[in-house]
Amino acid sequence: MDGSSAGRGAGKTAFVMAGGGSLGAVEVGMLRALLEAGERPDLIVGASAGAINGAFFAYDPTLAGIDRLGAIWCGLRRRDVFPFSLSTLLGVLTGRDHLCGHDGLRRLLHAQLGDRAIEEAVLPLHVVASDLATGDEVLLSSGPAVDAVLASAAIPGVFPPVDVGGRLLVDGGVANNTPISSAVRLGATRILVLPTGFACASRKVPSNAVARAMHALSLLVVRQLLNDIERFRPSVELHVVPGLCPLDVSPYDYSASAMLIERAVTSTKAWVAGGGLLREDTPMEVMVHTH
Repeated sequence: MDGSSAGRGAGKTAFVMAGGGSLGAVEVGMLRALLEAGERPDLIVGASAGAINGAFFAYDPTLAGIDRLGAIWCGLRRRDVFPFSLSTLLGVLTGRDHLCGHDGLRRLLHAQLGDRAIEEAVLPLHVVASDLATGDEVLLSSGPAVDAVLASAAIPGVFPPVDVGGRLLVDGGVANNTPISSAVRLGATRILVLPTGFACASRKVPSNAVARAMHALSLLVVRQLLNDIERFRPSVELHVVPGLCPLDVSPYDYSASAMLIERAVTSTKAWVAGGGLLREDTPMEVMVHTH
């Protein structure tokens, strides 16, 4: 069944893509299953890891493009994103305001996106970042794509802020990690939310400082998503793709991407086959729970 047919006559369909560190690999599997089900969004809105996935998909919204994105995730290692070293520690001790640089992530983004502008994407792309000074949400719909995505993924204190148009911007998750509200303001009347989920089956709190911070943020994101679902469900057609459950992978662990993608393809296909694109319920998988 072509799931997109239900809402096309009524207006625009948006894919809203959440952040979640290494769990962003889940969205790759969701994208594949949704495209195979006939879904073709009119616009993409993404924050943090969701901005990375959203940008790659917006420039090449095909199954081949999703395969290339999956290959990137499967080849990614933690050091590619978080290049900690002795100089990192020395920098912190001497008063630097971030733990590590974002040169590695910038190189990765530039290798795929080059110097293209956001408005050159095949699908309209909107990247959510946060103003470091005010905490306000900043919606980037034009300008250099690499800078926008890098800003959206710049975890405060871990990465340096990114100067975009004279504003210092940081991770979109600070202001709006699952930007349903942004999609509504952009005119979407039918929204498919692609959440990254959280480690609901984790047996212990991570001991690493960055891993612990990312774990806490993932739980905060779940609560924000549930609030937004209740807020916007009366005004738009809203479908939330179920996350993976049970899940015991940390958002700081980049070694499980292939497994996450495969599981997400399978679970999303099952959700579609079960009528998920016809219902507007809140999947149990996105609710706060443990095992």
